Amino acid sequence: MPIQTIRTQSRFALADETVGMLLGLTGVAIFSLTLPFTRLAVAGLDPTFAAMARAVGAALLAALWLGIRRAPLPPRAALPALAAVAGGCVIGFPLLTSLAMRSLPASHGAVLVGILPLATALCAALRGHERPSAAFWASALLGSGLVAGFALYQGGGALHAADLAIFAAVLAAAWGYAEGGRLARTLGGQQVISWALLLSLPVALPMTLVQLWRHGAAIGAAGLPAWLGFAYTCVFSMFLGFFFWYRGMALGGVARVGQVQLVQPFLTLLGAALVLGEPLQAGHVAFALAVIAVVAVGRRTAVQRRAG
Repeated sequence: MPIQTIRTQSRFALADETVGMLLGLTGVAIFSLTLPFTRLAVAGLDPTFAAMARAVGAALLAALWLGIRRAPLPPRAALPALAAVAGGCVIGFPLLTSLAMRSLPASHGAVLVGILPLATALCAALRGHERPSAAFWASALLGSGLVAGFALYQGGGALHAADLAIFAAVLAAAWGYAEGGRLARTLGGQQVISWALLLSLPVALPMTLVQLWRHGAAIGAAGLPAWLGFAYTCVFSMFLGFFFWYRGMALGGVARVGQVQLVQPFLTLLGAALVLGEPLQAGHVAFALAVIAVVAVGRRTAVQRRAG
């Protein structure tokens, strides 16, 4: 192969990785407002209803998008990965975080979610699709250690039941992110989240109807702020954000693009201040800069990607 051709391919590979990071960052910016708007929603809505109904609403949008695009049915081999996305990202993470946001401030939950990049990289490595280098793991561990330490500091050195729910939500989302990011390379990010949403309906729809039957009066009496929070989580957190996120991971790799999530807690802190009026301290800014520096290091470390 001529040297010029090799150089051209190298430039294209670098461009794909850069675009993947930018798309991933856009998805993270959308996801960063999920906890503030979830807390806004569950202030007036039952948390189980808020989580499951948003999945149903997003599934309707997904069905519309798939119909417009005349997308073919996914291959049977893709069903296990789609089930992981449905179980982790569509059911598990929204339900667990909605329950936690009833008692935790969004700012506290934000720093706990900061371990998501490490969990995502771990899931990708366990599945054998990527092999992060030692330097990558060092940067991921450092960044996750920073946010975990900050979470303990804000919680007075103690973890509570809602904290454990957040950690369980992180594990659920990480598995869904890793499986969805891998599948997006062949199926496309839009189709991954759309089919996963439809796959979640046998669980999400009955649970939504049950909560409507049990809490219908209270749900009907919820104020406008609660419904605005619900609308954001339904349209952006559950649907559009994944368009950017899975496409970014397909281009840049699950472990590498997953590092961008390290800035999410601090974008969430800012969102909690703007949406909920939760206090934003000067120490948060300094902590955000430290984590961003870790992301910059992790961005430049080697990650071996494997086909399939």
